[in-house]
Amino acid sequence: MNTTITSNGLPVLPQAKGNQNAQAQASQPATEAAPAAKADDSVKLTESARALTAAQGDKAPAIDTKRVEQIRAAIADGSYRVDAGKIADGLISMEGQLNGKP
Repeated sequence: MNTTITSNGLPVLPQAKGNQNAQAQASQPATEAAPAAKADDSVKLTESARALTAAQGDKAPAIDTKRVEQIRAAIADGSYRVDAGKIADGLISMEGQLNGKP
């Protein structure tokens, strides 16, 4: 059985390379890719976040800046892939922990 899904008049979002088959590519208009993250992006922590970080002390996980840069570059060039199964497993595990199950 073959089912075709159309946008039903909604805007077509850009897809990562390799996620669309040739038929889908031919039927959808070309769209511009989202701009890459700017070099001047920044993060501002709230007082609560700073207090939590200070309370964790040495237990706070170290930030792997090299890995962060690798992920940032992969997102920018469109090669970053999300493992949906791994995310689902993590959510199921977290739900079990919240419910008191090991």
